[in-house]
Amino acid sequence: MNYDPPYVMLIAGLLAGITSGLAFETKLKQSVQEWAKNRSTRTLATLQGATLLIPFLGICAGVCVFLASGIAIFGFPTMIAYGVSFLLTVFTGALVWYQLGVILGQLERGGSKALDLDSF
Repeated sequence: MNYDPPYVMLIAGLLAGITSGLAFETKLKQSVQEWAKNRSTRTLATLQGATLLIPFLGICAGVCVFLASGIAIFGFPTMIAYGVSFLLTVFTGALVWYQLGVILGQLERGGSKALDLDSF
């Protein structure tokens, strides 16, 4: 289906990103709480596995569709809109995933005091 302008795809991408974000948040909170209870480094090391990656990829897919639809609303061709949004999403998603790994490593080494953001 070709929606011109793609308002339906814009809303679908937004909803997909939000629902995947809620699943990501829930899984991340559960995993960190489980780690905090038993202080097992194995739990925190495997936290970035498939159970967290799948909702993260859902967020990325929703963001990609949302961005592409937003660009297409302004009259850009669909292929260009999806190309630009795909590159932005992959680059930003890789940076966020890397930063999550860094934060989890800090949490593993220093506990929750290592993430004390109030001291800044």
